[in-house]
Parts: sequence; C-alpha cells; structure tokens
Amino acid sequence: MRKAALLLILLPGIANAAGWTGDLQGGGEVSVDPETNRATVTRKGVQSQLWDGVHRLQDGSYIIINSGQAIPNKAILDARKPVPQHDIEAWDGTRIEGDSPCERLVHRVCGFTLTCADQPACDPALQLLEMENGERAASADPNFMTYTSNQCQQADTDRGFFTSCPQARQP
Repeated sequence: MRKAALLLILLPGIANAAGWTGDLQGGGEVSVDPETNRATVTRKGVQSQLWDGVHRLQDGSYIIINSGQAIPNKAILDARKPVPQHDIEAWDGTRIEGDSPCERLVHRVCGFTLTCADQPACDPALQLLEMENGERAASADPNFMTYTSNQCQQADTDRGFFTSCPQARQP
C-alpha cells in the first residue's frame, strides 16, 4: 500500500486562529502553524516540513498538504473556532448522484483517460479517489458522501493547485 500524501486546502479567514497538532499513522507529530498554515512533522526530535500530498492520521482521518501548507480537516477547523460546526458537516447524509466528488475531481484534473496524469495535482487527486472508494466500500450505503468526498469538494474549489486538464473532455 503506498503512502498517502497530504493535501491541504486553504480556507479564507483562518490564519489568526489556534494552532493544531496531530499524530501521523506511521509515526510522528504534525503541527500546523496558525499564521502561515505551514505543516511540519516531528519524528524522534527532528522537525521537517511535511511533504505535499494526503497523509493518514492515527485517528483514521486525513490531512492534505499543498505547497507545504495544510488544508484544514475537521480537527483543524474545530481547533479554529471561527468556523461553525454545522458548516463542517453539511455534507453528511448527502446522496451521491452520478460521479462522486472525487471522480469529478480526477476527471477535471487528470482527464477522463488520464491524459494529464503527469500534472502535479493528478497524483493527489487519484489518492483522494482511492481513499473515497475505500470509505464508500466500507460504508453500509456506498451511495452517500464520505469524509473524503467532502475533501474532494473542497479541493475542487482550489483551482490554483488542482488545475484543469486541457484535454479533460468527456469521451
């Protein structure tokens, strides 16, 4: 199983909120600076920048890193009180009609036949799709949104990192 990468989507108005820390599933503690959103990991007393991609945390949730900056997950948002709780979970119980949010993200970013697979955002989008598929397969009803489905919806709004594939037309 390949290591998950960490992608973070920056939301406006959260830079002055509280900092956040969490434990990576493979070991190490992640810290997100509240002013810069920079994500670092500390392992065996050594601190380094957390690499871009999707990373699984010890509690089973994920954190996404984009250009070294964290995209707030539910735990980070909870630590940054300005975001109301009901906004965070607005996706819960939403039925998926047609393509899932992660499938739509992959189609837009990577192309329907992966013609843009070499683009920097394609691998993180594919990782999110893989995680969403796992969550949906483990669900009692795979036709409903998952936590990762919501992350894909948020990622889809970040057109700076998740740029569209010029050949992303339907076959």
